[in-house]
Amino acid sequence: MGNRFGRLFQITTFGESHGPAVGVVIDGCPPRLPVDVQAIQRELDRRKPGQSRITTQRKEGDEVEILSGVDGGLSTGTSIALMVRNKDARSKDYSEMREKFRPSHADFTYQKKYGIRSVEGGGRASARETIGRVAAGAIAQQILAAAGIEVLAWVASVGDLVASVDATTVTLDQVEANPVRCPDAAMAATMFDHIDAIRKAGDSVGGVVGAVARGVPVGLGSPVFDKLEACLGAAMLSLPAAKGFEVGSGFSGTKMLGSAHNDVFYTDDTGRIRTRTNFSGGIQGGISNGENIDLRVAFKPTATILQAQETVTIDGEATTLAARGRHDPCVLPRAIPIVEAMFRLVLADHILLHRAQVGEVR
Repeated sequence: MGNRFGRLFQITTFGESHGPAVGVVIDGCPPRLPVDVQAIQRELDRRKPGQSRITTQRKEGDEVEILSGVDGGLSTGTSIALMVRNKDARSKDYSEMREKFRPSHADFTYQKKYGIRSVEGGGRASARETIGRVAAGAIAQQILAAAGIEVLAWVASVGDLVASVDATTVTLDQVEANPVRCPDAAMAATMFDHIDAIRKAGDSVGGVVGAVARGVPVGLGSPVFDKLEACLGAAMLSLPAAKGFEVGSGFSGTKMLGSAHNDVFYTDDTGRIRTRTNFSGGIQGGISNGENIDLRVAFKPTATILQAQETVTIDGEATTLAARGRHDPCVLPRAIPIVEAMFRLVLADHILLHRAQVGEVR
């Protein structure tokens, strides 16, 4: 049913936006791995609503509960179940949507496919489902930390506003220094004002999240259908509102010649084989080459806006809908920990797959 992700490090998310709770079950986590509930909570706090006036004003503490699979702060090797209870759902805001489809939302397709849907909050189509991903990603980070891998994401652009960010040096402190989560401080201020003006107009705006994984060893990923960039693409495009994915030069590489685009190998002072450029984005032939993995994810404007729009009823009759409720005018600031989580889940899964096939990563 599409609720499961991963091959060895496998997660299954559960729950609806306005149900009693949401969460995740993790299978395949190695035993004796440190599981720090405070580290999980920190990531959930970065994702939770109500962080500033440019995010949804739903008030949720998003406090994680560990139900199984952890003893004395260590994983036991059995299923890890994590849950967050919903406490500030307002189902009445969705009463009109019981009879009307929200434009560009999952209402119509869910109804047609299943003959039933969770009207309140969009059910499984809600970004609230990603709580389980973020919680699981915080545990996956422990696998990456042991391998010396760091994952970081940031807001790269909002609408036509583009930040200047060096993926090789950007830090978490720089990302978290402002509510937009853009490490370009001057541009972040402009982005904030832009998002706020759009919010006041009852509209929404999209943009691009940039992300990098540093310290990735050679060898993660496999031909043909388990190429690392293919798995990363599937992970990122599974996110709510995600509409595009690039790795390395991405679409800009189509404007270059091969003589300029090819990454040139050389041997550094330590005897390690490196590349002078990184158009490949740290992946060649579907396998990590030891350089930084550099990717970008495009997010559309939030589908639910507070302006009247043309739509139809569930019976196909023409009507209009001005949505109520609390919604992000721009999903990007809260998407940062979600992108990081999916990045971590893919890399952790591939580390375990690599160990199973050829041994420890080097």
